[in-house]
Amino acid sequence: MRGAALLLVLAMLPAAAQAECREDRVTVKGGFGEARFEVRVADDPAERAQGLMNVERMDTLAGMLFVYDRPQSVSFWMENTLIPLDMIFAGTDGTISAIHENAVPLDRTPIPGGEGVQFVLEVNGGLSERLGIAVGDALQHPAIGDGVALPCP
Repeated sequence: MRGAALLLVLAMLPAAAQAECREDRVTVKGGFGEARFEVRVADDPAERAQGLMNVERMDTLAGMLFVYDRPQSVSFWMENTLIPLDMIFAGTDGTISAIHENAVPLDRTPIPGGEGVQFVLEVNGGLSERLGIAVGDALQHPAIGDGVALPCP
């Protein structure tokens, strides 16, 4: 029920606001519709190493976008991460290639994202399923360059 209410609120946003492309926002678009997340960007080794460690809570539509210089094989773990997370892995064009749901806080088990990953969006655990985000959906952000699945306007 809460997921449906959230989708209704997202659907009611003005189209111009939905299309806006900003550094602090990632838009995910797919068969479920569209969702916008307010994000912090981790685009250097120190920021990516820190990630969301020691964060005690995160707003519902908040997250972190990890940006790599080139596509690669990536793996995450939850050491010192206090909240469950969904990890949304995407390739160079922003198309979602894998989703790991509800990563367990403080767990050191590696979570592989696969090959050819250039972007990883971390959001609150369980949110991907509640919203209906799926492999094949697309991310929109200024860091995702030309020839993307969901270009910035």
